[in-house]
Parts: sequence; structure tokens; C-alpha cells
Amino acid sequence: MIDWRLVARGGVFIDDRPLGVRDGCPRGCIPALDDPLTTDAAGGACLDDDRIVFGIMINGESRAYPKHQMETHEMVNDTLGGRRIGIPYCTLCGSTQAYFTDSVPDGVETPVLRTSGLLSRSNKVMFDLVSYSLLDTFTGSAVTGPLREVGVRLDQATVVASTWGAWKATHPDTTIVAEDGGIGFVYLLDPLRGRDDNGPIFPVGDVDPRLDVQELIVGVEYEEGPVVAFAKRVAIEHLESGGVVEFADVTILLDGSGLRAVRADGTDVATHEAFWFAWSQFWPDTALWAP
Repeated sequence: MIDWRLVARGGVFIDDRPLGVRDGCPRGCIPALDDPLTTDAAGGACLDDDRIVFGIMINGESRAYPKHQMETHEMVNDTLGGRRIGIPYCTLCGSTQAYFTDSVPDGVETPVLRTSGLLSRSNKVMFDLVSYSLLDTFTGSAVTGPLREVGVRLDQATVVASTWGAWKATHPDTTIVAEDGGIGFVYLLDPLRGRDDNGPIFPVGDVDPRLDVQELIVGVEYEEGPVVAFAKRVAIEHLESGGVVEFADVTILLDGSGLRAVRADGTDVATHEAFWFAWSQFWPDTALWAP
């Protein structure tokens, strides 16, 4: 639930452009990218192998969303594996999430996710262009409007942050967003220019001292147990040295150069990366895995 005392304007305007509009935001919003043009892995040769992508796999279909493109748009609406998804990227929190926007109650129109221009604990607040309901980006829960009235909480898919080289080696059939996004745009490789290098630049609540503020973690929330966070660097080092990374019934595996969570039967448990300050803000009672 959003603590409205910690909601602030992030310095940009609402992105209320209709779905599919290819123009930018002359009024100063962060323009979502809708249904981007994609290419096969060979068509992604313009991207150096050491560049970071956010990889998503749904129903056996994989796609990579380059980080520098996501830094420009901070929101993508797309179809992958036959499912409709919305992908917010909060640059301030280091978190990319993939929500199934087709997982809504009967009679509710498929949401179109957009950036509202508001922040909660330095995390972007997204909204649905169809109903103008605000949603908590970290949890996918509607907090205002018609979606809140029917209790919408969007299901998530796993997002893996990996180098492009490692992702396409692991997923050779992957697609990737085209170099110009299908909108004729020339993307800067470093659009943020180190903006967040010195920690949060907007107000947050109390910061959990167990890890450094911007330590990257992979977080897991699942019904059968507590919310848990895995420090990414430590988990990867442990796995690469032959160790096992487990908590309750969840096992963490390498995927490309990133991490994925699975159950004993191999099915995915939704995971994504975030800075520790962000994850611990929204899940203050989270358990922290240690080797």
C-alpha cells in the first residue's frame, strides 16, 4: 500500500498519450513505448555483448529489452508468448518488472500502463490509461480508481537482468527490440549520465541497514512463504563456485548473466532485480538469504 505522505512529483508530466502513439512528449512526460518493433538475435548485432538487457520469457518465447532503451521510455506495453504485458522500469530503484495486463477480472478492459509523473518512496507510480487508476508499481496493486474498486493486483513474470551476450547464448531464439524501437528514434547509450550514482535523489522512508542502499538484489514474493531477497553479487559468486542458492522451496539459478527463481518442479517464481533500499521499503519484513 502506498504511504501518501511519501508521494512526490518526480519532475515530469503524466504520459496520457493514446496507445500506439509514436510521437514523443512535447509537454515533458516520459513516453511509453507501445508494441515495439523487434528483430531476431542476429538483428541485435548493433548492441555490444556487454550491454545490459532485461530478458523476459513467457510460454517459451523470449525477448530482450535493452537497458538504455528502457531508460528512455521507462514503460513498454507489449505482447509476448500470447500474453499482454506491461513493463515498467523504475530507473531510480533499479527495478524492471513485467506485469500480465491481461490478468484482470472479467469485464475489466485490459489496462495500458503509463508513467504518472508521481513517485512513492523514490519508486515511479504507474497508472492505467483506460481507467485512470493509479497502481503501486512495486506490487502491481491498484491504489485508486475503478481498478482498486474491483481489487486488481496484476500478476508478474520474471525479469532477468543480463548482458546481451549471455542472454542470447542462453536463449538463441530470443528476439530483441529493434535498434530504433520501430519509431525511428536514436537512443543514447547512457541517457541518465550517472544521475543515480550517489544514492536516492528523492525522499524515501527508513532504510534497512542490512545491505548497502544500492546493493542489487533479486526479490521473491510467493504465497507459501516469506518474502525473500538475494544479494545478486553474492548469489552469483556462490553459484559460480558450485554452491546452491535456496530459500524455503525456492531455488535461484543462473540465467544468462542474471538470476531466475524456480520451484522444485522447475516452474518459475516471479522475480526481478531492485536496489536494496527500494525492495526493503516495500517489503520491510523481507528475509535476506545468506550463503
